[in-house]
Amino acid sequence: MAEDKDAKTEDPTSKRMGKAWSEGNIPVSQEVKSVSMLIGALIVVGVLAPWVAKELMTYLRTFIERPESIAIDVESFRTLFIQVVFKVGVLLAFPFMVLVIAACAGTMTQIGLVYTPKKIGFKLSNLSPIAGLGRMFSTTSLIEAAKGVLKMSIVGTLIALVVIPTMSHPDKLIGQDLPATINELHRLIVMILFLVVLIMVSLAAADYVYQRWSHKEKLKMTKQEVKDEHKEQEGDPKVKSRIRNLRMERHRQRMMAAVPRASVIITNPTHYAVALHYDIDAMAAPRVVAKGVDYLAKRIRQIGEANEVPIIENPPLARALYAAVEVDQEIPQEHYKAVAEVIGFVMRLKGKRIAG
Repeated sequence: MAEDKDAKTEDPTSKRMGKAWSEGNIPVSQEVKSVSMLIGALIVVGVLAPWVAKELMTYLRTFIERPESIAIDVESFRTLFIQVVFKVGVLLAFPFMVLVIAACAGTMTQIGLVYTPKKIGFKLSNLSPIAGLGRMFSTTSLIEAAKGVLKMSIVGTLIALVVIPTMSHPDKLIGQDLPATINELHRLIVMILFLVVLIMVSLAAADYVYQRWSHKEKLKMTKQEVKDEHKEQEGDPKVKSRIRNLRMERHRQRMMAAVPRASVIITNPTHYAVALHYDIDAMAAPRVVAKGVDYLAKRIRQIGEANEVPIIENPPLARALYAAVEVDQEIPQEHYKAVAEVIGFVMRLKGKRIAG
């Protein structure tokens, strides 16, 4: 059975991948971001929370132990309120910054710094209820919902396994003083967060691989799309052929325009023609100003004859120069002797001598 020509079986090209990234179509795992946030929360609860609580208790102890020392006039109360808000804000700024850094790290570790203005642009389609329902019941949404249920089940089971043994003996907590109870609850919360992070790391790793695979699958191309893109990058063969022909035509025109100032034309006699120009006072060696075979060779001879350029038959030298020297290049040293003899012969025909 013939393969469906519209089947997307080809891996996306680098151009297609780059275009997707520039448009904001980037594979990002939300689970990795969640894990990053949970790690930030673990740091806040496990490390910063005791320090913040201790600093707050030390600062607020004065108000609790000596409330009579607090001035109750409006101006004093306003000043005190500003001081308390500032102090509490400074203490809470550290945990807040940790959470912000964790949130940014969850994205940057996946895609780095990417600026995608198209992604944040306003689209009327985002306001369409029909489009919204389509996104709500799409395959991606169903997969995300299934992942959410799985996470809740795993995390709920984990919390139950940790909390139930502790809560089965509430008398232990009741019999303790308040600081000991707070320490016990803090230890329990840190343990739960740590276990949740361990579980979520595994889920995030799996989701990261899946998101990359899914993104690549969505960008797959048909064979025709790959051919069209390759044609677009390389250029249409017909256009390239036309450009190549135009360049060759201009090149031939420049050669024909240079033939009248040639010093000599060396021929095969019919198949090859090489026109040389030499100025003994300004040039170190003769230069090829035009060359050609068959039709071009005939045109070079015709133009040379019309402009009284000497034409010398030397088949071996004509073929050698044609193969070894490009237009506007000086002849190589191994041909100096043969070309010097030809030019010397031409100069003698003109009644001149070559100095040296």
